[in-house]
Amino acid sequence: MKLTRLVLTLLAASLPCVLAQDVNNLPVKRVVLYKNGVGYFEHVGRVRDKQDVTIPFTSGQLNDVLKSLTVLDLDGGRITGVAYGSSAPVERQLGDLHLPTGDKTSLSEFLAGLRGARLEIKNGGNVITGRLLSVERKTRVSGGIGVDVDYVSLLTDAGELRTTEVSPGFSVRLLDKDLAGKVGRLLDIVSSGREADLRSMVISTDGTGPRSLFVSYISEVPVWKSTYRLVLDSKAGKKPLLQGWAIVDNTVGQDWTDVQLSLVAGAPQSFIENLSQPYYARRPVVGLPENVAVTPQTHESTLVPGGGVLSGRVLDPSGAAIANAVVRAFDSNGTPAGEARTDADGVYQFQTLPDGGVRLDVDAPGFQRSTITGVQASAAQRGRQDVLLNVGSTSQTITLAAEAMTSASSVASRRSRSAGSGGALGSGVALGSGRQVGGGVVGGVPGGVGGGYGSGSGGGVFQTAAVAQELGDLFEYKLKDPITIPKNRSALVPIVQAEIGAEKVSIWNDRANLPRPQRALWLTNTSGNTLDGGSFSVMEESTFAGEGIFEPIRPGEKRLVSYALDLALNASSKNNSEAQRVTHVVVNRGVLRQTSEMREKKTYTFRNEDTSPRSVIVEHPVRRGYELRGDLRPEETTADWMRFRLHVEAKQTASLVVEEARPVETTYQLTNINADQVALFVRQQSIDKTVEEALRKVLAQKTAIADLEEQKSARDDEMSKIYDDQQRLRENMKALKGSAEEKALLERYTRQLNDQENRLEALRKDLAQLEQQAAKAQEALDKTIAELSFDVTL
Repeated sequence: MKLTRLVLTLLAASLPCVLAQDVNNLPVKRVVLYKNGVGYFEHVGRVRDKQDVTIPFTSGQLNDVLKSLTVLDLDGGRITGVAYGSSAPVERQLGDLHLPTGDKTSLSEFLAGLRGARLEIKNGGNVITGRLLSVERKTRVSGGIGVDVDYVSLLTDAGELRTTEVSPGFSVRLLDKDLAGKVGRLLDIVSSGREADLRSMVISTDGTGPRSLFVSYISEVPVWKSTYRLVLDSKAGKKPLLQGWAIVDNTVGQDWTDVQLSLVAGAPQSFIENLSQPYYARRPVVGLPENVAVTPQTHESTLVPGGGVLSGRVLDPSGAAIANAVVRAFDSNGTPAGEARTDADGVYQFQTLPDGGVRLDVDAPGFQRSTITGVQASAAQRGRQDVLLNVGSTSQTITLAAEAMTSASSVASRRSRSAGSGGALGSGVALGSGRQVGGGVVGGVPGGVGGGYGSGSGGGVFQTAAVAQELGDLFEYKLKDPITIPKNRSALVPIVQAEIGAEKVSIWNDRANLPRPQRALWLTNTSGNTLDGGSFSVMEESTFAGEGIFEPIRPGEKRLVSYALDLALNASSKNNSEAQRVTHVVVNRGVLRQTSEMREKKTYTFRNEDTSPRSVIVEHPVRRGYELRGDLRPEETTADWMRFRLHVEAKQTASLVVEEARPVETTYQLTNINADQVALFVRQQSIDKTVEEALRKVLAQKTAIADLEEQKSARDDEMSKIYDDQQRLRENMKALKGSAEEKALLERYTRQLNDQENRLEALRKDLAQLEQQAAKAQEALDKTIAELSFDVTL
């Protein structure tokens, strides 16, 4: 309770004491606008005794207000209640009348909905009174032309059915008193839809004397938008100027006078719930608002920030390696660029540092921290930086320049040299105050695009009307001075003005189907603020040079944004593919595996027709399974693209060649390999001499086995022929009758059978020997194949 009173007391002290004679319009004092179309509003005013405060809202606003309203009587009073106008939904009110309520209901349709009602119908001089029976349409032919005519039928009090035509002179009087009132109510409900949709919320207070009243809520508002100006200066060493504006719309129906305005680059979760109308269903209707989608023109964000490779060893004063030391790298802006730990040999390595100077901070338990500045990292050349750590407390820091620590030998030669302490880092830049915004027109930004920036020798101090700060996952631009925007007016509010790191380049992506490369800026957000996504215009030499859109950029983040075509740069590309070349051979467990490479080369050629050189960024696709060959490395890599840099002199032609290779593996079973395949391997130089000799030994053993198999086959064929001939002889012998000639023939057949049996016996012995020899040869071949093991890189 004491804490609550303290908070309320502090809040009351911070609120302006405004004696409001007219409390029916509590003034707005603070507005916070978000990117999801929601605004946070604070009203502050004074009340006395038991006073009521009325705040008008539209029905759309009222739903958000009801689920977010906070009311505080800050001086000991209390809130006795909050009331607002309520009514049933129009659809339900119309439904309760049980009358035809369509937007385009005709007279005939309306009368058809009154079936059974008592009516008096006049049609010319004819008057009919009775209860409505029906309304029907018929086609009447007149002069050969069919005309649709409506007829009304009534049942009179005398029981007579009478029908009359609905003509231009037709009129109806409603005789049922309640029915006439319902129709009047129907017209009242329909006409009320054209009136201003305002609901008054009345806040009732109770207390003694004057008191401060605080009211806050959220409401649907237009999404605030960001737009930027990038002013490029041709003077050497002059950084571009980034000027950011926010477009704010006041459509809430109340003036913003001297309001503290904050713009939040974020979208907290919010939804619309229809709380202001009575519910007639068991479940509430909750719908999510549509997100505002802007198609970005920003090129893909960085996945690997750079190709700079840096390695080294961390040693103690005796020259021994320090394991598990933490090495942190920072770029030239002090933004973390990577972190590594040393292995058992004291070795650390970075693979993706940004090009240029980096700072290393090295920590290890029991040693003084060492900071090394000016270390150079480059994608074109591997860098090395060894580090010496002195024994001491981790709270002590030694700062050295990179020139003094370039190798292990230099580390040893300087072990006895003491290191001085580092100086202060950076310097502050004062922020000037902007001017108050009045009537929806915003000023207060010095150094405009026209000519204030970049003229003269002095740099000047940049001023902005907003203070930027992090809010967790969100980012806030808080205006330093109150702002005034009348209702139904909009304003440009300055939120950022600072120098920013930017390199002017040309970007080429042949899959973009553009006729020329694009002019682009490689931005590094050195402003210290998160830049909300939005459109930007580029001003160069006081002239409009192009425009584009970028996504939100965090502090220290590097993004590539394009804004125009580079008409002075011609570009072309050509693909070349090379045949597979075996690079690796492995023989193991009877399998020969050959690893070859499918090499592809893509040549990008550029012609610069301008009188100034070009730095061209080539976006080459990242393809699964392909690896770079050669020394060329990208400046940075995204999820889909590798970005290479190429310098093209004025009036010159230059080419960039990107070589890639994809491994292809082919498998052969040694038991199935033949002499032709081995000869092909030799011709293609896909095996070395050692593998060739081993394969030829295998082929020789396979040949010996094949010869034995042929001999076995020959023996089998001969035995089959003998069996067939013996069968013929036995059939002939059965036909002999016993004559002298037949007896002589029988003896000859008997001698032939004996000879054939002797031959069969010899063939069986030969076949058994051949099978034994073949089995031994196969066993020897299997053993040879199993023992073969090679791992050869060609």
